[in-house]
Amino acid sequence: MSHKEDNEGKRSSHRTDLYTSIPRTCLPIVYHPDYNITFMGLEKLHPFDAGKWGKVIHFLKEEQFITDGNIVEACEATEEDLLVVHTKRYLNRLKWSLVVATITEIPPLLFLPNFLVQRKVLRPLRTQTGGTIMAGKLAVDRGWAINVGGGFHHCSSDRGGGFCAYADITLAIKFLFERVEGISRATIIDLDAHQGNGHERDFLDDRRVFIMDMYNRYIYPGDGYAKRAIKRKVELDWGTEDSEYLQKVELHSDGALNEVRPDIIVYNAGTDILDGDPLGGLSISPQGIVKRDEIVFRAARRRGIPILMVTSGGYQKKTARIIADSILNLHQHGLIGAEALEGEGSSSLVTGMMCSSGSVGSTFTAV
Repeated sequence: MSHKEDNEGKRSSHRTDLYTSIPRTCLPIVYHPDYNITFMGLEKLHPFDAGKWGKVIHFLKEEQFITDGNIVEACEATEEDLLVVHTKRYLNRLKWSLVVATITEIPPLLFLPNFLVQRKVLRPLRTQTGGTIMAGKLAVDRGWAINVGGGFHHCSSDRGGGFCAYADITLAIKFLFERVEGISRATIIDLDAHQGNGHERDFLDDRRVFIMDMYNRYIYPGDGYAKRAIKRKVELDWGTEDSEYLQKVELHSDGALNEVRPDIIVYNAGTDILDGDPLGGLSISPQGIVKRDEIVFRAARRRGIPILMVTSGGYQKKTARIIADSILNLHQHGLIGAEALEGEGSSSLVTGMMCSSGSVGSTFTAV
């Protein structure tokens, strides 16, 4: 996209509730109870823990790191919000239960009326998508932000898959490019076990976006066309363990950020790299995941670059505890939290009155 087109996008931006004001007393951690998918047990037909996001919040409350009053309540992305990236044709296709059943890999959804599919499956995913867009703005304003959900990196503007129905990473970046002055370059660091072919397809010809993707080379999606968008590609073998993995994370995260200095980092922090994950095929320990996240946040912090983290894939019950432990570790090291709010790269643009941002049988693949 040319600078002229980008400027025209800024002038013609639609009205959205996703960039409303948030008080500085709130941590830039975004969540809503509607993230969690529960519907007659059908969610259990996919190995994904469709309630893990609420469990992360529960653990963080137990550790007295957060309360309901000091985190940001996500808003559902509207159709207008989604049309910033998605085609009308694609959004219309989601009105067919068969299409949603295919994308989410929950075959019985095929037999349900679409209004139920919209309410019980797609609304939670739209709310997580809204959360990622909101967290993008918060990251710029505060220096960091975490959406406890999101990371639907297999979805592009006109196709979904692997439990990903909306392209939240692409949307967060496009919103920033269109609406926030000084944000013209982004780096995606995708460390989910699977290739992030959705955002790669969306940014294939966009030189403003640098993509680093580190994934198991042998598993879904194996999208050769999308791989052309990856500027720093790190393909891993089955059973890769902590020592090799963490060395590569540090080497390539530093390398990516040294090659091109972005205005924002979007970090896709999938936990499906965990040893024993049924889909990831890697052998990283819980401590390795915590250290991985610390490495990426330190790399951002050293350079004063705002960072947005989304949680993406992770298919074991224990992953919620690991995500919470990682967030707590980042806080203990001063990489997030109140003392990090005034970090390099942050501004003080966001003010307001309250944290909730209201209106002014198949083969499974992966997130």
